[in-house]
Amino acid sequence: MRSPEPAPHDPHAELRERFTRVRTEVGKAVVGQEAAVTGLVVALLARGHALLEGVPGVAKTLLVRSLSASLSLDTKRVQFTPDLMPGDVTGSLVYDAKQGEFEFREGPVFTNIMLADEINRTPPKTQSSLLEAMEERQVSADGVTRKLPEPFMVAATMNPIEYEGTYTLPEAQLDRFLMKLVLDVPERDTEVQVLRRHADGFNPRDLAAAGVTAVVTADEIAAAQDAAAAVRVSDDVLAYLVDLARATRHSPSVRIGVSPRGTTALLAATKAWAWLTGYSSITPDHVQAMLVPVWRHRLQLRPEAELEGVSVDTILHSVMQQVQVPI
Repeated sequence: MRSPEPAPHDPHAELRERFTRVRTEVGKAVVGQEAAVTGLVVALLARGHALLEGVPGVAKTLLVRSLSASLSLDTKRVQFTPDLMPGDVTGSLVYDAKQGEFEFREGPVFTNIMLADEINRTPPKTQSSLLEAMEERQVSADGVTRKLPEPFMVAATMNPIEYEGTYTLPEAQLDRFLMKLVLDVPERDTEVQVLRRHADGFNPRDLAAAGVTAVVTADEIAAAQDAAAAVRVSDDVLAYLVDLARATRHSPSVRIGVSPRGTTALLAATKAWAWLTGYSSITPDHVQAMLVPVWRHRLQLRPEAELEGVSVDTILHSVMQQVQVPI
């Protein structure tokens, strides 16, 4: 199957350029995390949620804050702590003494981008309070269902589970995230650039002073999401997606492979990435580019594989080598 060329007369060229500018704006504050920046943009275009994992101090929170600053959207941040309650996230009924009745007070989840900072430092009960919001884009309380604003995305940061004071995210919670983006400690030259910025007066708490400005509106995001969803996909590529998923289920190191939900998630992310790179239909290259971040949190390894130090990323790269690519 031939890879299609970008359309010569691109009706979405200007809109796509705006999202390229988003990545540029984020780059004014964050250095050396281009893959994570792109992943966040893809998740937004695919109407998905993103989970950012990394050791403390690799700019996870700054990355999400910078993305929010580049978009004309309402953003709220929640610092997840061991004593945080579900109602602190979704909202709760509060008694109004003047009216003599209870009224619902919206929680911080009623926003466009919710930054769930250090989500794995709160118990699973509170983590799970986001399940309905992330899947259904709504919150149910006291028998009433309340819709969340559009667009809506949860961008959560977390420390590696080996760190003290962390809780493992429930499988159902992990499955709600479209992508898991891993932020590594930067290379030496990149770290020198970071220090140079700070030496020159960069203040991570003042993004406006760093020159980060909003370049995309909510209406433009909605238009881009619709355009990404309309990207075409051939039957051969759909079969390729299924073959990749089935290969994870048959891997000897995997206890639970990718589910059909994971396959549809990869399709959505691949469409968004194809649109962002100027293609009207997706190719196997687009699938391979998105496979690891979309699937790395959906596999469960066998205990013996974990003891041997086998990583999920390694298995996924092996799967891509084993499955025949459509021609």
